[in-house]
Amino acid sequence: MTDSLVFDPEEVTVQVGTEVVWENVGSVGHSVTAYADELPDGAEYWASGGFGDESSARSAYPSRGDVPGGESYSHTFETTGTHGYFCIPHESVGMVGEVVVTEDPPPEDTGFETLVPNSAQTLVATLTAALTAILALGWAFMKYGGDYREGSGGES
Repeated sequence: MTDSLVFDPEEVTVQVGTEVVWENVGSVGHSVTAYADELPDGAEYWASGGFGDESSARSAYPSRGDVPGGESYSHTFETTGTHGYFCIPHESVGMVGEVVVTEDPPPEDTGFETLVPNSAQTLVATLTAALTAILALGWAFMKYGGDYREGSGGES
């Protein structure tokens, strides 16, 4: 949760039994409130403030359920499926998120995402090789070159 009014990351995938911790790294207060209609069948309702339903969480905010700057809220997910949630005071500006709970371990992060298409990478590699060859040829002509015109060999 940030002062930019976003959950970061907005979506997270976890395995059943994982405790997810939302840390408020900003100074603005936020809530972490499940959408009752976006919980998987059989999932227990959850929200910062310990409410049993969405209506109670909405009506009690901000006296209960606020996660002040520097504080955190956590919940352990025991039911597979997608759990949608939101921040009560900032829902209207799109401060929403999802926790996807699976039986399988979440996919491993493969590192940085490639932002340059393969065709562009190939083009750059080809052009670099061609430029290197031209520079090497130019260097060879400069170092070992000479005048190859007929009759200019130094003989009179």
